[in-house]
Amino acid sequence: MSKKNKKRVFNDEEIKTQLVDVKIELKDGVFIFTGPMSINEFAKRINKPANEILTNFFKKGVLYNLNSVLTEEEIAEICFDYGFDFKKEIEMNESNFMDYFEIKDDEKDLEPRPPIITIMGHVDHGKTTLIDKIRNTNVASNEAGGITQHTGAYQINHNNKTITFLDTPGHEAFTAMRLNGAKVTDIVILVVAADDGVMPQTIEAIDHAKAANVPIVVFVNKMDKPSADPEKVKADLSKHDILCEEWGGDTTFIYGSGLTGKGINELFDAILLQADLLELKANKNRSPIGTVIEANIATGKGTIATLMITNGTIYKRDFIIAGSNYGRIKTLLSIEGKEIESAGPGTPVIITGLNYLPKSGDKFLGFEDEKFAKKLASKKAFSDKQNELVSKNVNLTNNENKKIVNVIIKSDVQGTAEAIKFSLSKLSNDDAIVNIIRYSSGSISNSDILLAKASNAIIFAFNLKVEGTIRNLASQEKVVIKTSSIIYEIIEEVENIIKTFGTPEYEEIKVGEAIIQKIFFYSKVGNIAGCLATEGVIKINTKMKLIRNNKIIHEGILETLQHGKEQIKKIEKGKEFGTHIKEFNDIKEGDIIQTFEEVLVNK
Repeated sequence: MSKKNKKRVFNDEEIKTQLVDVKIELKDGVFIFTGPMSINEFAKRINKPANEILTNFFKKGVLYNLNSVLTEEEIAEICFDYGFDFKKEIEMNESNFMDYFEIKDDEKDLEPRPPIITIMGHVDHGKTTLIDKIRNTNVASNEAGGITQHTGAYQINHNNKTITFLDTPGHEAFTAMRLNGAKVTDIVILVVAADDGVMPQTIEAIDHAKAANVPIVVFVNKMDKPSADPEKVKADLSKHDILCEEWGGDTTFIYGSGLTGKGINELFDAILLQADLLELKANKNRSPIGTVIEANIATGKGTIATLMITNGTIYKRDFIIAGSNYGRIKTLLSIEGKEIESAGPGTPVIITGLNYLPKSGDKFLGFEDEKFAKKLASKKAFSDKQNELVSKNVNLTNNENKKIVNVIIKSDVQGTAEAIKFSLSKLSNDDAIVNIIRYSSGSISNSDILLAKASNAIIFAFNLKVEGTIRNLASQEKVVIKTSSIIYEIIEEVENIIKTFGTPEYEEIKVGEAIIQKIFFYSKVGNIAGCLATEGVIKINTKMKLIRNNKIIHEGILETLQHGKEQIKKIEKGKEFGTHIKEFNDIKEGDIIQTFEEVLVNK
């Protein structure tokens, strides 16, 4: 069907009517604003000296600069201090239209669409094997570390109905991609191994599904194992408010095996039943709306992106914006790689034609007016870049006392680069910040090497072969390139770097003990303690504690150490010695001297 033969509703006019400009100003004693803003900008809007605002924060123990971004709460607090009222207004503009654009479809134009499913579960609980069985392909055996490294999508047909699966990696290191996936997911299949029960990533998956308000269907996997204990799985999940129907809950449990295929048809039935309850509908006669699932760059083809259409129909030659990137679709392929003319709601497709790489989770919209779309995309790109620069500047200026670990991430696909970025960003702590300079898919370029040199960054290459010329250039420029095919190795590498930046922590360890037997007075020094070493080793110039009647009388330093007429550095258990405590003379026979050393604690 050609799009010319069917009139479509275009997003252009709806966006134009929804664009609203809010003037940020102080009007009649009320400060009207739209969100966080820098101190410099805020001061100009309310006509107050920026230094005055900075001073007020300083008095509260907060060190800001002119570029520091104020939260909405801080803006409200300052307005209160100046006696202003305040009002936040929602503004849909070129920078945020993707977030605020409202789809307005007539109910009569809506038709049922295929449900979009995400399979989640703890690592090693058989998620990949289940996906493998559903797709009838062998995926698991080729994956480093036994974990799915890429994001994709696929469709199956069951009882003449289509089900779309979003294939997202299943470990917590891939939280970023999974969260993006949840934005387009209708139903989550939670895979739990019958011989293992609820594990950390199981709980994480439950939290994500609940946060996205997505219903869950539980697939109790590995029922073919002798140690399978489905009752334990039910009990474990009930502690997290996932109650099976057999126990009076509203969550469907399917019992089976991804290895043998048992229970898979029942799983499809449960999905379709849940989809009917959700009444999933879309208007196929409008320009497309959806989400970027994956993107990478291929030699000779440019940007290749996997899109999930959630509303409307996409056609070859459509002009789309994805995030702040845009382009006219040159090739339109089914998920199996076959050329197609169009695809409707609930369908994943592969396209080429975008000017740059979008991110996994970016929304995309189709447009009729190319000029208007390019203008929107250009302004959004500029706004995104400004926000990124402000964010980085705030992040670094507010953490001036911390060490910075600069990192460049290169991966075979964009989604994985984003997942690595997300995971590394979480490693920042009180001592160090992980600053992601760049993250993208594709081979390491000369530009990456030069950027790494300029910013003193480490390049992490995931699932990439580094060309000899690039290695030579990196060696010449003294840039470190680390390669890996397992994400955890990269995380551990950065963790180890951060540990070296930590503020050293020392623990006081008792190394010796002595009892004072006699006291001698020497006019040039003061009281000399004649002691017997009863434990360990006593060393000169070490920290000490003087204990009398089980109470600490003094803490100080052993200034001298003498054995007979000889000045010594240490003395061992069982030997007598004389010592003077620095700047302290109040000693008595029977007092206990304990000596200590500070030992570096390994974090």
